[in-house]
Parts: sequence; structure tokens; C-alpha cells
Amino acid sequence: MAPQESPKADAESSWHAGAALPPELLYCPCDFGDLAFETVDQLPELVAPVGQERALSAVQFAIGIRRDGFNLFVLGPAGSGRRTLVKDMIERQAAKEPTPQDWCYVNNFADPRHPRCLGLPAGRAIALRDSMRRLVDELRVALPAGFERDDYRARRDILDQQLKQRHETAFGDLQHRAQEKGIALIRTPVGLALAPAAKGEVIGPEAFNQLPEADQERIKTDIQALQGDLEGIVRRIPDWEREHRQALRELNRATTAAVVGHLLQEIRAKYQDLPEVVDYLQSVERDLMETAEEVLKSAREGQEQGAVDSIADGPPWSRKYQVNVMVDNGAGQGAPVVYEDHPTHFNMVGRIEQMARFGALLTDFNLILPGALHRANGGYLVLDVEPLLASGFGWESLKRALRAGEIRTASLEQMLSVASTVSLEPQPIPLNLKVVLVGAPRIYYLLASLDPEFHELFKVAADFDDRVPRSPENMGLYAQLLGSMVRREKLRPLDRAAASRCVEYASRLTEDRDKLSARVADLMDLLHEADHIAGRAGRERIGAADIQAAIDAQIYRADRYYQRIQEEIGRNTIRVETEGQQIGQVNGLSVVGIGGFSFGQPSRITARIRLGHGEVIDIEREVALGGPLHSKGVLILAGFLGGRFGRDAPLSLTASLVFEQSYGGVDGDSASSAELYALMSALADVPIRQSFAVTGSVDQLGRVQAIGGVNEKIEGFFDVCRTKGLSGQQGVLIPASNVRHLMLRHDVVDTARARRFRIIPVESIDQGIELLTGIPAGAVDISGQYPAGTINQRIAARFAALSKKARQLGSRDRQRRGKDGPRE
Repeated sequence: MAPQESPKADAESSWHAGAALPPELLYCPCDFGDLAFETVDQLPELVAPVGQERALSAVQFAIGIRRDGFNLFVLGPAGSGRRTLVKDMIERQAAKEPTPQDWCYVNNFADPRHPRCLGLPAGRAIALRDSMRRLVDELRVALPAGFERDDYRARRDILDQQLKQRHETAFGDLQHRAQEKGIALIRTPVGLALAPAAKGEVIGPEAFNQLPEADQERIKTDIQALQGDLEGIVRRIPDWEREHRQALRELNRATTAAVVGHLLQEIRAKYQDLPEVVDYLQSVERDLMETAEEVLKSAREGQEQGAVDSIADGPPWSRKYQVNVMVDNGAGQGAPVVYEDHPTHFNMVGRIEQMARFGALLTDFNLILPGALHRANGGYLVLDVEPLLASGFGWESLKRALRAGEIRTASLEQMLSVASTVSLEPQPIPLNLKVVLVGAPRIYYLLASLDPEFHELFKVAADFDDRVPRSPENMGLYAQLLGSMVRREKLRPLDRAAASRCVEYASRLTEDRDKLSARVADLMDLLHEADHIAGRAGRERIGAADIQAAIDAQIYRADRYYQRIQEEIGRNTIRVETEGQQIGQVNGLSVVGIGGFSFGQPSRITARIRLGHGEVIDIEREVALGGPLHSKGVLILAGFLGGRFGRDAPLSLTASLVFEQSYGGVDGDSASSAELYALMSALADVPIRQSFAVTGSVDQLGRVQAIGGVNEKIEGFFDVCRTKGLSGQQGVLIPASNVRHLMLRHDVVDTARARRFRIIPVESIDQGIELLTGIPAGAVDISGQYPAGTINQRIAARFAALSKKARQLGSRDRQRRGKDGPRE
């Protein structure tokens, strides 16, 4: 059965504005009613978070719809468990989805600056990479062996012999014809030459000149003719050698094909169902046909073990045949869920690294490293929006990828079009994923208003509330939440009283007895500390005393400054009156927050009036210590006074307001009612009881409005009164609309129950001034007059006197100016 709240119908119906609240309304205890459990670990596991139906609906919609732009922004307070909850929901959904394909980069043999991307079914990219590595290892052995075979050597010898025979045939024929004509073909350091000969011996110039002139002319003519034939032969030699090299190349290609084709055929057989891989293997084969000699040269010179890059194993020539696996989903089940805690540009889209070799920086497709978008492709990417925006270009890189629907790995210089060096431009990888941003509401609204692309890319917002209704159903779920936390964190179980105290603590965090805090991180910290306290005491369970001890310990560690202020107030260094009466002085209450700890601080607010022109001077604002909300509150006071007392004549006064002994900034309008009480006291010349402190804002109609931090404010003044001595007459005036927010400390409630401290709700300024002065405020009659002796009548009379004095002074001034003549 669902738990029931403790009955408070009698107390809630009995209180009225202007009277002290009964103790039952100062604190709302938790009663689980008929919910049967002794310890929270007996309750079932909590399936969904407490009271977050709106946010859960948005998350389920976002992860279910498969349309562009329907990415998710999760907004809510820090510590609400929003990230953990969303990740759990996404992981459950991702486990039901198909596993996305693997992605890898391979060499583009046509243009190495633009590596190709290949998409393969999950788990097959690693197999392809390993197959290519085995191919390289086998090529290092099989290819040289193929070129060492007897048939290859025989065919190469034949080609060499054919070239040699062509040379010998051409030059032999030329030499034979030269010999018939008495000319010798000789080899010189600069090449072949023709010279006259006799009996097979070359004759010198002197012997040649002794020959008859006819013989000399004949020999010269023959040499000239043979020289032309020699030059023709020499010109044909490059063609013969080129034909020889082509034939040798064809032989090498055929030999390489015999080796490579067999090795590649085994790999092709595994990937016949993937045309892109088959096409890549064909390009590998074509390139090996062209570069077989490089492989052979590397093997023969023993360079396989030298100049090896530190990132990839193998000889340098083998790098272009490797496979760079960017994403391997072979070991995954379902779609990936990736959380990136440092979403910079490079961590999002990947990077292209470089390696030093022979004094230069080089890169290739093997040095392309994946980013979070690669790892999450086909699944979900979860990012914290604050570090994403703070990382420079991470936000722009994410938007660019989502807009284009592809992952383009590039340096910042390339992205900004300021690159001055040649680098790789890998083929973009198609992108298909759901992005989940987690951040504070203010970031969401700032992006929505300042970034025109935001709504196009993040169309779904999951708004996690920081508090949920304290309904009987939610109280039961909260007990289940405590049980789930205990089991997950392996803590001692909470008994029933401890669980009740945790619920009450959650209400205090929200400053609303009808609400529960959704900040599970605060509750988790409390449970850890209570578990430590219970363990130190040797208890098997966490009790309500352990929870309270943990709460007290948290306050004790943080309240040094608060205790210092209380000490100074007790020593009258900081003056705060808790007894007696003063004209134009009231105890106002404010909240100070330091390092996550908030406390109430009483301050004396004083007002002084004098003849003037209807101004209410905010001294805090004049010295730049007052914030805009406080200044607004002071202007509302002027509006109230003018509306009530200045309908027939202008207000001829100047009033000044100040927080005494205030040395820091003041903001907020929660002291506006206290400031108005001080003004009314000064105007009516009626003292205010200093045993009361006041909080609440006021509107121009004199209605007292709700404020924040009401519990801390009451407790702050209570501690001052306890330090100075409780007289039984002290108390705090609060707005009536703040009654439902009361979750006071037990010592305050106990003192109120003993009627030694009062919390009195008020609805209007007139109610409050009556309580503070003991004099009726007075209501205006049909003639526009207030009853004699009332506060409002005294204020009206004071305004009339000031107005009369102002008229008299104005008349005297006019008379003086008329007597003295006009002034320059």
C-alpha cells in the first residue's frame, strides 16, 4: 500500500494570518503509513526515477525516432542523476539495436593524399587487417622465392641472351663488312669507332698518309658509310634495351601475378560479398605488379628490419598495404554508447598524426586516429555541454558533422582554411548516430536564443525537475530509491525511521514541505556519511540518529563563518536588538550562501525621514552595494507610500534606508517589507518591537509576498535570540504564502511548542505593522480619513505637516525672491 502523510487537517485549518503558527505546521514529518518494510533493502528495485515522467517521455521519444535533427538535450540541475539515468535508458535501448558496421581506412593507390574508407560488417575489419598483414609477411618470403625459381631464371636468361644476340648480330655484321673494306671496329673510352687497318691491325696516321691518295679517299668514303651504319645501330640500342626491359617487366608481372594472385585469391574468397573490398584487393594486386622490384630490392638488401616505423610493424614498403581499423564493433552487442568527457575538436573527429623519418615529418593513412564520433557511429554519443562549449572548436566540429551527415577528419588549420602544408584529406565516413547533450538549463536557453542552428540539430529537450511532489506514491518510490542506492553502493540498510528522516531532509532541500528534492547526489552523499557513522559505531543498520548525525556533521564542517557571525552578534560587535523598542529600526533577515552552505543573517534596517521632494533614497544603491532587485524593492516602497498617502498632494519628504553594518553587496527584495515597516515607524514616530525579525517582499498595494530561504532566515534569528537569551516574546514575521515552505530544525520547533518563540504569518503590511507596534494600522473610511491614533492616521498627519511646512518654505522663498528682484 502507498504511504500516507501524517494528518494535519486540524492544524492547517486552525491557523490564520496574524497569529502564531502551531508547532505542527513548522515541520512536516514523514509517515510511510501502511507501507510494510523494516529496512529499505526489502523494497523492490526502483525502475524509473521519482516524479520525472515528463523528462522520461522526452528521452524515450528522442531515442525512438529516427529522423535527422531529433538529437536530445538533457537539462536539469547538477546532481539530479540525469546523466546516469539517460545513459541507463540509452544502454537498454542500444542493446536491442543491431550492431553497426566496422570502419577502416586503406590506401588510395591512385591518389595517396585521399585515403579510402571501407565499411564492413561488424568484426570483419579486424579480419581484413590481419589478412593483409599475413599477405605482407608471406610476400616477404614468397615473392623473392618466386624470382629465384629455375623457370624464372631460364626465361630471364633467354631475354638477356636475346638482347645480347641482337647486339652481337648487329655489331658482328658491321665488323665483317668493315674488315672486308680494310677498316677495323675498335672500342675507345668514349665508345666504338672505325679506323683504317692493314692485315687486321690498325694503322697510324703516318702510315695512312703514305697510302696512295685514291686508297685514302676510298677508305674515308667507306669509313663515312660505315659510320652511318654504326650510328644507326647505336640509335637502335635504347629501343632494344627498352624492349628488353618491357619483356623483363612482363616476365616479372607474370611471376608476381603467379605469387600474388594465389595469395590474394584466398583473401578475395572471404570478401566476395563486399564489392568495395574486392575492388580494393584488385588495386592492391595492380600496385604489387608495378612495385614488385621494390619489394625484391628491399628483401635482397636486408631492409625489412630497418627503418621500421614505431607505430606499425613491417618494412616501409608494406605500410601502403596495411589496413587502419578505425572502428571495430566485433566484440560489441547492439549499438555503441560512448561518453566523451573531453570533447575537443580532435577528440570528436579524430586526428592525423605525423612521424619523423630522416629529418622530415611524414604521414599516411595509417596515422589517422579515430574520434568519439567514429566510436559512436551507428549508436549514441553522450556529451556534457559545458566542456563541449569550452573546448574551442568542439561544438562547431560536432555541428558540422551533424549537418553534413559525415565525419571529416581534418586539422584545425584545414577546417579554418588556413593550412599552409600538404596533408591528408581522408574520404569522409558516413555518420548515423544520436547525440545526447547534458547540461544546465541556462546553457540550453542560451544556445536556443544565440545559436540559430541549435534547434535544427537538437529538437528534443528532456527537462529534469529539481523537485517532485511529496505525494504518498512518490514517498513510497523514494523509499525504493533509498533501497536501490543501498544495494548499488553496498551500504548498510536504512531502517524505517532513517528512511523517514531522509524524506524529511529531501523536503528541507526544496524549501517546501509538499515537495521532495530530485538531487540524488545530495542524498547519496548523506547515505555514504551515515553509513560511515553507523559502521564506526558498530551498527548493522543505519538509523535516524545516524542520518541526523550526518546532517549535523555536514553543517558543522561548513558553518564556521556562520558561527563567527553569531559570536560577534552575541558580543554586540555586530549590533542586533532582540528586546526593547526603537523608532525607524527593524530586524531584517537575509540569506548568505558560502561554498554551498546557506544560512540566515539578521541585520538592522533603519530609516530616517526629512523634508524633501518625495524621494526614498536607497543608500545601498547609492554606494553601488545594492543589486537591481533590491533597488526595485525600494522603488516599490515609494510607489506604495505615494499610492496610499499622496493621492491629494505630493509627498514632501526625503527618506533614507540602509542595512546597518553591511559591508558587502545586498540584492533581492525579501527585505522590502522590513524596510517599509521601518519607514512607517519613522513617519508615525511609533517604536517597533525589536523582539521580532521580519522577512517578505511587498507589492505596491501593500500585500506581503513569498520569499526564499525562509527556514534559514527563521533559524538565523532564532540562534541570535538563543545567544542573547530567549524571553518568550521573540519571533519572526513571515509571508503567509511561505507557511507551506516551513521545515524548521527540531530545536526551533520544540521552542515554539514551549511558546518561547513564535513564527507569525502575515498577509499585508497593515497586519505586520500592528504586530510590530501594538497599534492598529487603521482602515480608510468613506471620507478618505483614517481613525484617530492609528498608524496610518499618524503617517497621514505627518505627511500633511511636511507638506504644509514645504508650502510655507516655498512661500517665504518666493517672497524673498520678489523683494530682492530676479537673480541672474
